[in-house]
Amino acid sequence: MVQRKMLKPYQKARLTSFLNPDNDPRARLQIRQSLIAVGSGGVWGKGAARVPDPGRFSTHSHADFIFAAFGEEHGFVGAIFVLLLYFFILMRLIQNAQTAADLSGALIIMGVVAVLTFQIAVNVGMVIGFMPVTGIPLPLMSYGGSSVLFTFLALGAAMNVRMRRFVN
Repeated sequence: MVQRKMLKPYQKARLTSFLNPDNDPRARLQIRQSLIAVGSGGVWGKGAARVPDPGRFSTHSHADFIFAAFGEEHGFVGAIFVLLLYFFILMRLIQNAQTAADLSGALIIMGVVAVLTFQIAVNVGMVIGFMPVTGIPLPLMSYGGSSVLFTFLALGAAMNVRMRRFVN
């Protein structure tokens, strides 16, 4: 007998509520709240001291939805600035991969770039409603020990490859 792996009912509901949000208005509450938070920040933001309750719009504003809380406090300009910082980090890592001494070092760095790019794209896409809520943290911003530990270890491995490029 072949046993099929099926999705559980709550998993099916999560997927169908992302594809058809009008079917279950409660399911997209976090995404709606994060969109309200980002939109209420405007162009320049409300400022960190002027936001009455940082977790008012998003229930997990310190973890998965840190980008929404940051967008509310610092606005569109602050959000673009954070994305530019991530862009510069990723470009520097790609430059380090190009100057690596061997192929294995370049592959290590490009693996770090791929993981960080995936995490950034999924988290920001989740906050602005393009992707379903998955719980993937924003590197170096979201609260969480294992995410920060992995990011620091990955960046340390990339720096080790960069440091050893002239050792031969």
